[in-house]
Amino acid sequence: MDTIHIIATFLLALIIGGMFFFAAIMTPLVFTKLPPETSGPFIRQAFPVYSQAMAGMTILTAALLFKSAEAIHLSVVFVLFLWAWLWLTPRINRYRDAQLQGDENAEKAFNLLHRLSVGINLMQMLAIGNVLYRVVTQS
Repeated sequence: MDTIHIIATFLLALIIGGMFFFAAIMTPLVFTKLPPETSGPFIRQAFPVYSQAMAGMTILTAALLFKSAEAIHLSVVFVLFLWAWLWLTPRINRYRDAQLQGDENAEKAFNLLHRLSVGINLMQMLAIGNVLYRVVTQS
């Protein structure tokens, strides 16, 4: 395995590990251990940092693997990170705020968009896992 593939493998492991940690450990822990007036604002502050870090590592890995089909998959994951961070998350937050104000229509929209966000995150994890597997088994 050459140096580029070793670095790419390390980054892919960091990405999937970071995604799993945020989704399965940090977020549930924040919402179960902190009061609602703290947990929501905290996650709203943490999510952009998470998205930026994951997007940055993903595009860096795509650049390292630029001559392979895996770079295309990683580019799609990167675009989804950007889209979720810059477009989807602000809408989720707006609908959540309206829901907390008692807007029932906002609750439906929030639930739908939040499920979409979770689904996209799961698809991204599967894509990263698939790329990781392919990079490791190619060498």
